[in-house]
Amino acid sequence: MSTAPLEQAIASTKAVLAGVKAEQLGASTPCASWKVSDLVNHIVGGQFFFTTVAKGEEMSSAEAPDFSAGDFNGTFDKAAADCVAAFSAEGAMQMTMHLPWGDMPGHAFAGLAATDTFMHGWDLARATGQKTDLNPELATALLAGSRMGISDAFRGPEGAPFGPEQTAPAGASAADQLAAFLGRVL
Repeated sequence: MSTAPLEQAIASTKAVLAGVKAEQLGASTPCASWKVSDLVNHIVGGQFFFTTVAKGEEMSSAEAPDFSAGDFNGTFDKAAADCVAAFSAEGAMQMTMHLPWGDMPGHAFAGLAATDTFMHGWDLARATGQKTDLNPELATALLAGSRMGISDAFRGPEGAPFGPEQTAPAGASAADQLAAFLGRVL
C-alpha cells in the first residue's frame, strides 16, 4: 500500500480547514459533543498521533495544545507532512503499530489515518457550510475499506469509535455515504 490515500485525505481536509473562519469555531458539528474548535484540534492533533505511532514512538501524556487558537492551517500542514513522511519510511507499512486499543499492521493503520482525516474533513465541511462532496474517488475507496474493516464491535453510543450505521439518502455522494456508514446522520 502506498501513502496516496492518506495524502489525498490530507489534501481534501487541508482545503476544508482553509475555509474555516474564526467566528465558526464555536459552531456545532456532526460529532455530537464537539464544536468546530474541538474538531480542528482533533484533526490537527490526529496528524501528530498518527506520526508518533507510525514512528514507533511512545505517546506523550502531556495535554495537547489548543491548535484552534493559533495558525491551525500552518500547524496542520507541517504535522501532515511529517505524518506522510513517517508512513513513507522504509518498512513502516509492514511494521506492527502499537495503538491504545491494540496492534495493527502499518498499512491498515495508514488506511485508518486516511479515513479519520477524510471523515473529519467532511464533518468540518458540514459544520462550516462548505461543500461535502469531497474527493469522490477517494471516498468510494475509503467506504469500501470501511465496509470490510469496521464491524458492529466498533459501533456504539458516544465514546465508541463509530456510531450505528445510518441510511444515506438516494443519490448521496460517496462522501455522504461514507459519513452515513460511519454513523453520521445526514
